[in-house]
Amino acid sequence: MTTHSSQYAIKVEQLLRTFDATRAVDKISFTVEPGSITALLGGNGAGKTTTLAVLLGLLIPDSGVIHILGVDMVHDRYQALPDMNFSSPYLDLPGRLTVEENLLVYGRLYSVTNLRQQIGQLSEQLDITQFLQRPYGSLSAGQKTRVSLAKSLINQPKVLLLDEPTASLDPDTGDRIRSHLEQYVKQTGATVLLASHNMPEVERLCDQVLLMRAGQIVDRGTPQQLLQQYGLETLEELFLELARGVH
Repeated sequence: MTTHSSQYAIKVEQLLRTFDATRAVDKISFTVEPGSITALLGGNGAGKTTTLAVLLGLLIPDSGVIHILGVDMVHDRYQALPDMNFSSPYLDLPGRLTVEENLLVYGRLYSVTNLRQQIGQLSEQLDITQFLQRPYGSLSAGQKTRVSLAKSLINQPKVLLLDEPTASLDPDTGDRIRSHLEQYVKQTGATVLLASHNMPEVERLCDQVLLMRAGQIVDRGTPQQLLQQYGLETLEELFLELARGVH
């Protein structure tokens, strides 16, 4: 894995991404500290998924600056991609391949050493061992979410981008996944940026919350700071007020 030095794991300045006349991401700026977990919080259409896609290089920005691990992602993203990974319930893996075959393919793309050992460890940690030999396309939504997360951790990334990381999971499995992410960050010093509609998840995991609405960041802070600022008891209340345009 490559090494890049930077004060921030992620630094975004004046990022703009449009679709026709719509500003899906409207000149947002933010930073993410190394070894932290940050949430993009907002309703459907707020710009969370588009932001993650631009950071990955899946979408090209109209303008703005993105640095991840000190690398200019607009011009030199291939320098940083070996140290990054992502997970999204909206992007399927090849359905005809078994779970193990999918993990082998992605592990080889990242040139992972001791790949089968890494797959074995992730399979136990994320409780997917029992369906390693099943075609990915035959899995339930919750099972696919766990496999997608295993794929995102296959290369032990330094920066992990997650879109709804516990979507479709029952409460017990979701809790186990959150615990695994906490341990992963603590043990490796990795940086996580996630989009989530799960407010208890955000309160538990995140050091920083970026509140998004209509493509813009309208506020930011720790979960505790935001609750105190708005005089609310839970992020669920803040999310509802944000979505309804109260703030």
